[in-house]
Amino acid sequence: MEDIEAAEDLVSETFLNAAETWGLKGLPENPTAWLYRVASNKATDYLRRKHLFDTKISPTLLHTEETAYELKIDLSAENINDSQLQMMFAVCHPSISKEAQIGLSLNILCGFGVEEIADAFLSNKETIYKRISRAKSKLREDKIKIEVPSENEISLRLDSVLTTLYLLFSEGYYSSSSNHSLRKELCLEAMRLNVMLLDYAPTNTPAAAALLSLMCFHSSRFESRIQENGETVLYDEQNQNLWNIELIEKGVYYLNLSSRGQTLTKYHLEAAIAYWHTQEKDSIDKWENILQLYNKLLIIEYSPVAALNRTYALARARNKKEAITEAEKLKLVNNHLYFSLLGYLYTDIDKEKAIHHYQSAMAMTKSTSEIHLLKKKLTQLTTT
Repeated sequence: MEDIEAAEDLVSETFLNAAETWGLKGLPENPTAWLYRVASNKATDYLRRKHLFDTKISPTLLHTEETAYELKIDLSAENINDSQLQMMFAVCHPSISKEAQIGLSLNILCGFGVEEIADAFLSNKETIYKRISRAKSKLREDKIKIEVPSENEISLRLDSVLTTLYLLFSEGYYSSSSNHSLRKELCLEAMRLNVMLLDYAPTNTPAAAALLSLMCFHSSRFESRIQENGETVLYDEQNQNLWNIELIEKGVYYLNLSSRGQTLTKYHLEAAIAYWHTQEKDSIDKWENILQLYNKLLIIEYSPVAALNRTYALARARNKKEAITEAEKLKLVNNHLYFSLLGYLYTDIDKEKAIHHYQSAMAMTKSTSEIHLLKKKLTQLTTT
């Protein structure tokens, strides 16, 4: 961990060299190999200088000339994947906050710059920079090693890793950022890291497979959720022709893979809910299945958003009046989604209440796309 900043500097220098050299001489025959070779040479030089400095400062350190000058850096695909897996467990260490884990994952594992991370979190660069710096310092102070934990410890640490990937994906899928390309990149990076877990036997667990299934199902509808102007498209209004069939099939594959064993996690239930959302037939049975899955999910892990989604499923499976009774019991008066849901539920039942709730939701949200959507709903109510 003490060499993280040095490694980042070496990578930056390598890309700067590439920009300067390739601009004059053109692309090399194998750009990837060129980058690896230059980065490896720079790293070797750095470690040699560090060794020389350390041995002069403290001659008693157990370094040998052979270690310093015979050093070979393994840049094979297998070792790079192993190193990324080790770094994933280090970055997702429970000694730092979830926000810091996500920021470090984006920065170190996914190669995102501070400005890009700030864009994703709708924050400023200074806040993100401080968060990442503090997290790195904490990992150094606690002497966290960059390694995959022992098999006995993996089960204790894997939950933290899966939670980080879940939050990373959610940040991309539900983010209010106007940068659509960045949103997709966040989701793809979360999926890439999840695949790495499944490729490593000790971390190839049912929960990891269920999480990847959930990501596949959600990603399959990515193109249909956002209009070109950035406005959110409600589920019932999505163009099903834009759904990615290949991703849906992969979601089914990983969902089946996750069924081994006796453990049922929130990822299994959320993946099953996401599966039903990829099914075209809009029947009562579909929404009844979703409702029952939400009932189980809330028992395993309660969350306000899941409770709201469960109420929406209740309205679709049963009726809006029953859903209103359940929704108003939640009393989530600090959540704009609560008022948005009530606006939907009261539509066609009590127009004045529907308008009031939509207005309350619009006053609370900071998302431009959601404000546009709420204005659209209000316009429909006031002109009919």
